[in-house]
Amino acid sequence: MATTSALSRPTRGDLLRAALAVNTTLILTFLYLLFTEASLGAPRYALYGVVWVVVGLWILFDSDVTPASTATKRKAAAVAVGYFAILAVAGGLITAPVPGGGDGLRVAFLPPGWGPALIYGGDLFNLILMPARVVGYAALAFLVYETVIEAAGAAVSGVVGLFSCVSCSWPILASLTTSVFGSGTALAATVTTLSYDLSTLVFLVTVVLLRWRPGFGK
Repeated sequence: MATTSALSRPTRGDLLRAALAVNTTLILTFLYLLFTEASLGAPRYALYGVVWVVVGLWILFDSDVTPASTATKRKAAAVAVGYFAILAVAGGLITAPVPGGGDGLRVAFLPPGWGPALIYGGDLFNLILMPARVVGYAALAFLVYETVIEAAGAAVSGVVGLFSCVSCSWPILASLTTSVFGSGTALAATVTTLSYDLSTLVFLVTVVLLRWRPGFGK
C-alpha cells in the first residue's frame, strides 16, 4: 500500500471535507475577531495565518501512512520529532530568554491564524506558540515521518534522497534568513517585511514536495 506519493484526483469526500474545513475556519475566524481584542491587521498576513492552519490540519487528518514495522515507525518518529524541534527553534517557537523579560504566561490576540498565541517568558527559555506555526510545523514533521517510512520500503536513489532532504531544509533556511543578515540593515528590513510571504511560500512548496515525493517507489 502506497502513501500519498502521487497527487491523485480529489474525490467527492475530499472536496466535502475541504469545504467543511474552510467554512469552519472562516466561522471560527469571524468569532475570534468578534469576541476578542484581535484585529485583522494587514489582510494578506491574516490570510497567510489561516492558510497555514487549514493546510496543516488537512495534512494531519487526511493522510494514510504506509504499513511498516514497529522499529521503522520508531525511527521515523524520532526523525520527525527532531525535525519539529529544529523547526521550533529556527522558526521562533522556542527562543532564548531576554534579560528581565521573564513575565510568565499570557495570551496574545494576534491576527487570525497567528493568534490567539500562547506566550511564555521564563528564565530559561521563551515560548511563542502561534497556531499557524505550531500546526504547520507539526504537519511538516508528519510528512517527514511519512517520507522516512516510505523511504525504508522503497528503492530510493541518492539523488531523490538528497532532493527530499533539501526540501525539508527549506523551512529551516527561510526561518533563519533574518538572523543571518542581522537587524540593522536595509536588507534585513526588507527580509523582515517579506518574511511572512517567504515562509508561507516555502511552507506550501514543501508540503507539495513532501506529500508528492516524486521518484519514490510504490
